[in-house]
Amino acid sequence: MDYTVLRNNMLTPNIFELILHAPGQEPPQPGQFVNVQIDGQYLRRPISVCDWTHDTLTLIYKVVGEGTAKLAKLRQGTTLNLLANLGNGFTVQKHRGYALVVGGGVGCPPLFGLIKTLRAQGRRVVAIFGFNTAADIFYLDRFCTLCQDVHITTVDGSTGTRGFVTDALPLLPRRPAALYACGPMPMLRALYDAAPALPPGFAQFSFEERMACGFGACMGCSCQTKEGSKRICKDGPVLLKEEIVW
Repeated sequence: MDYTVLRNNMLTPNIFELILHAPGQEPPQPGQFVNVQIDGQYLRRPISVCDWTHDTLTLIYKVVGEGTAKLAKLRQGTTLNLLANLGNGFTVQKHRGYALVVGGGVGCPPLFGLIKTLRAQGRRVVAIFGFNTAADIFYLDRFCTLCQDVHITTVDGSTGTRGFVTDALPLLPRRPAALYACGPMPMLRALYDAAPALPPGFAQFSFEERMACGFGACMGCSCQTKEGSKRICKDGPVLLKEEIVW
């Protein structure tokens, strides 16, 4: 499906917010992604959905190579072809108590739509977001308007708690009722080990993986789980804690 660029804003020197006109789109599930066709690039680029309305789609991406560098140069009115609403997103569980949402770097954007969904259902949300340095932080004001409490960690200690997201866990008031996380693999593994035990289905981790097709045909993003081989693009990117194999 073709989408039209409304805005392509720089949030930090290498993080951009891309807002697309998407009339009549099917609302995504929190945690799903799109696969973007970029001129001159053979493979599409997978980007998690940050936010959406009835006629817009918001993507936040990091410039890491030739494809995303081209994406950063797009101007208002440009047309982009997307494969949308891909993957298995977060399942919002019914629970008492608060939901803990943990994100690292560009793993934070897909949690924005999730938090909006949780808040729309009356859930209390506490968030931990980790960055390398204060200069890398984005969307903090928007997250703070949605969450009851937001904890920031930076590796260099330039703001918030010095260290990693796991270093903020002792600051939480009590055990969360649910956990949703997205970020780089080392962060997810550390959180897996450090987070409090929860009932099956109430701890969900969204994984990043290199993808080709984006819809499960090529098997290139397969990983082993306790339930056998699964494709991150199709069966994920969200997996339950109890099925993860490190």
